[in-house]
Amino acid sequence: MRRVMGLILLALAVPAAAQTKVAEKTAALDFSYAYPAAAARIAPLRRWLEADRARLRTRAAGLAAEDRRDTAKSKFPFHRHDATREWKVVTETPRLLSLSGESYSFTGGAHGNTVLEPLVWDKATARRVDPRAMFESPAAMQRVLGAGWCAWLKGERRRRLGNDPGADDIFPCPPVSDLTVLPGSTHRRAIDRIGLVAGQYVAGSYAEGMYEMTVPVTPAVLAIVRPEWRGVFAAE
Repeated sequence: MRRVMGLILLALAVPAAAQTKVAEKTAALDFSYAYPAAAARIAPLRRWLEADRARLRTRAAGLAAEDRRDTAKSKFPFHRHDATREWKVVTETPRLLSLSGESYSFTGGAHGNTVLEPLVWDKATARRVDPRAMFESPAAMQRVLGAGWCAWLKGERRRRLGNDPGADDIFPCPPVSDLTVLPGSTHRRAIDRIGLVAGQYVAGSYAEGMYEMTVPVTPAVLAIVRPEWRGVFAAE
């Protein structure tokens, strides 16, 4: 079942706006792709998103057509594929536009899969930036954020499962390097929040869904931001 992300409440700092959306349905594929007006206003970003849409559709249509041919030969029923991607604004500051992209795919199996990914656009240099590249290293992020993340995850898994997961050998607490990192802001002046998201199967079973945690930018977090990016962050 498709799951719509809450974006960890970070998006509450951004007013709702119209989006650009392309949707089409054929016998083999139900496809849609959407991105917000804030992204459409930035020409090079808009071009990248349109190219991303074309790549996603070409790949999904090819897989669906191949599956349809194979099931026809084997006399098995064909289930129409589903491929969607929707980008939403997490926040926008004077320099950065932070987006969250939720992609859903169904290729005929028992259930579909949802993946969340970040897209941070640096308006000063007109390029995409990996949020993790804003920090000193994965080890530094783990040192500052890891303990709090694992403590929160343990409590949240206990709440969802109704019991203590204990020492889970199948799904131990994933390191911060395995999480989706979403820079956010409460006032749209600087990055003062960071969303940490464990996607499907990263921290638990499919039934558990994704795990989303928001952490404030503290002085300890600010200290591990690379010097060239420190000016776009603000500690509480």
